[in-house]
Amino acid sequence: MELLSVCQASRCFGLKVQKKMMKVTLRTKQTIYVMDIPRSLFEEKLEHMKESKGLKNDTDLTASDLKELVGQYKEVYLSAKGEPFPSDPKKQLELAVLAVFNSWESPRAKKYRSINQITGLRGTAVNVQCMVFGNMGNTSGTGVLFTRNPNTGEKKLYGEFLVNAQGEDVVAGIRTPEDLDAMKNLMPQAYDELVENCNILESHYKEMQDIEFTVQENRLWMLQCRTGKRTGKSAVKIAVDMVNEGLVEPRSAIKMVEPGHLDQLLHPQFENPSAYKDQVIATGLPASPGAAVGQVVFTAEDAEAWHSQGKAAILVRAETSPEDVGGMHAAVGILTERGGMTSHAAVVARGWGKCCVSGCSGIRVNDAEKLVTIGGHVLREGEWLSLNGSTGEVILGKQPLSPPALSGDLGTFMAWVDDVRKLKVLANADTPDDALTARNNGAQGIGLCRTEHMFFASDERIKAVRQMIMAPTLELRQQALDRLLPYQRSDFEGIFRAMDGLPVTIRLLDPPLHEFLPEGNIEDIVSELCAETGANQEDALARIEKLSEVNPMLGFRGCRLGISYPELTEMQARAIFEAAIAMTNQGVQVFPEIMVPLVGTPQELGHQVTLIRQVAEKVFANVGKTIGYKVGTMIEIPRAALVADEIAEQAEFFSFGTNDLTQMTFGYSRDDVGKFIPVYLAQGILQHDPFEVLDQRGVGELVKFATERGRKARPNLKVGFGTLLRTSPYSLENHGLIVVWCWCANRWAFVENTVESLRLWPSSRRLGWITFLAPLSGFRLLG
Repeated sequence: MELLSVCQASRCFGLKVQKKMMKVTLRTKQTIYVMDIPRSLFEEKLEHMKESKGLKNDTDLTASDLKELVGQYKEVYLSAKGEPFPSDPKKQLELAVLAVFNSWESPRAKKYRSINQITGLRGTAVNVQCMVFGNMGNTSGTGVLFTRNPNTGEKKLYGEFLVNAQGEDVVAGIRTPEDLDAMKNLMPQAYDELVENCNILESHYKEMQDIEFTVQENRLWMLQCRTGKRTGKSAVKIAVDMVNEGLVEPRSAIKMVEPGHLDQLLHPQFENPSAYKDQVIATGLPASPGAAVGQVVFTAEDAEAWHSQGKAAILVRAETSPEDVGGMHAAVGILTERGGMTSHAAVVARGWGKCCVSGCSGIRVNDAEKLVTIGGHVLREGEWLSLNGSTGEVILGKQPLSPPALSGDLGTFMAWVDDVRKLKVLANADTPDDALTARNNGAQGIGLCRTEHMFFASDERIKAVRQMIMAPTLELRQQALDRLLPYQRSDFEGIFRAMDGLPVTIRLLDPPLHEFLPEGNIEDIVSELCAETGANQEDALARIEKLSEVNPMLGFRGCRLGISYPELTEMQARAIFEAAIAMTNQGVQVFPEIMVPLVGTPQELGHQVTLIRQVAEKVFANVGKTIGYKVGTMIEIPRAALVADEIAEQAEFFSFGTNDLTQMTFGYSRDDVGKFIPVYLAQGILQHDPFEVLDQRGVGELVKFATERGRKARPNLKVGFGTLLRTSPYSLENHGLIVVWCWCANRWAFVENTVESLRLWPSSRRLGWITFLAPLSGFRLLG
């Protein structure tokens, strides 16, 4: 310290450096302690001294004050460690280097690698270098800046500056910094050089830069630069501006905008997320992006009732079921205690572009008393709550929202995407309104229409479904199906009309029948079924017991329903073909594609294909007109992938249902993985959650194998990829498929696939287009 003071001609400076060195040596910015001594013990000494001297800032301390403070720091160290603070610079350097190495295993570092899917690295590196000092007086200072505004994208330096300080002071908030413009007046020569350097760095890296710098006695030093983080609005504007400035080409600009950026632009957001940080009372899974503010309700019926009164409701449930869809649609946001990223709540909410936080283990829902306990807070029906579906945050109170920021730059950006992409963009739509919204937002067809969702659209429909389920004879079951037929036909007509000239893929009934039964205790269910269907209690109870399953996701569902009850498949096929003929007669171009779900054997598919084609022949014969259509299947059972060549003899297209395929390949229940997946990820047993990032070695190999086998049997087979793998572009890497329908977080990967990944599967180039299924709420995306 004495040598440093002599060299720098300031004992006060040397003492300040020693004080800071001790604090930084004893802990790092990430609160990983080099010597296992909390920073607070030192901060208490500093604050006490400033208070006793009547001082506000560290910089106001005199050389005498600093000498006394350093002595107090040494006493803290001696008390905590039982030995003097090391004065040997080599020993100090050794401790600092070891601290950096050890930080690799810190919880924060592990979490960062997990979030950013960084794998395969064995540790971190250490740089040892000479530093310059911004705390040598009023001709010195330090700052942090972005070469463009990270919030708006404006081409203007954006940052903060502190005189007589070091970088830690700016980052840690020890002193309140000034706007960067202040540097222009205080140090004009250094400021001009800084502006010039920023232009050089941005031109070199062709990206907006986050820069740290120091001025030592009026001389500027550039410490580091990296690509700067930014908002969605800023990302699009920067990309467009840099193309206009000639810095980058449109293809490169597309990669500058991340999936999360577009999510921000397409959903309501909180006006100032930093303002509510103290009000965050729990954090769950960010199941569906956007922000929602409303009053708490606990049942789907209440959500619908509040919606009808013009009130914004947040539906809070332990978990949701298909019977809740009316309330889910009416609510502005959904919060669930249980369920993962592919739970019912998450899937439905994303399909509607509705904010959802799922799997929030920090809450306890009490439906009976209509209250929810969140941490130390108890919220009752009607109290205000805010949700951030992009971060999973649950926020107390009513936070201000801002609407989606769709700017002219976004249109320019999307035009560039349209120019380079080789993919078609289809939507997920279950109703005519959904289809119309999709078409208005640029959809090129419907990639998946889930017919079961239509049954919950009204009380009359769900009653007819329950009558069909409870029917003891074929005759009564057919009567119930006859009541459902006009509803399905009408919905299909609306979807075909909205998608005039574009393909519509319709999946036959998939979920197990028990999902259409009422919820509640057994007495209430029996009572409601008897009232709706006219069954007696004994028959109703017997039917419920027969529908009960130990593992319903592997039970009586999918094509098994249509095989056991062929009249069900006949009704749905008839509704599709009659709707298609009716729309054709009105001049609408119709291209129906019928998907048979959960096929495991070619015989299962053959049974359903024969039935569908027989219905088609009858309908066409009755009206004297035919239309073109396709019948295919969803490959979601490993056995189907292994015998894909046999299945392709009857299927005109494949769609890989990767959620069920992942579930059955791993043997993991996707609704229960939250109990052990975090442990697997933490211990390195798995690198990624397989329900968020496609397992390339296992599930991916099945997809590749089935595609190759299927095309051997049917060279013109259209192959699709249906998924809720929404968090990572890696889910679609190495799969040069013809059809992809998935959620919007994979948009970036689609542009990559058009450039690189298709080459990995040469056989997949025969039909060079990919279908992309995205949320309906403004989804004209990178796909």
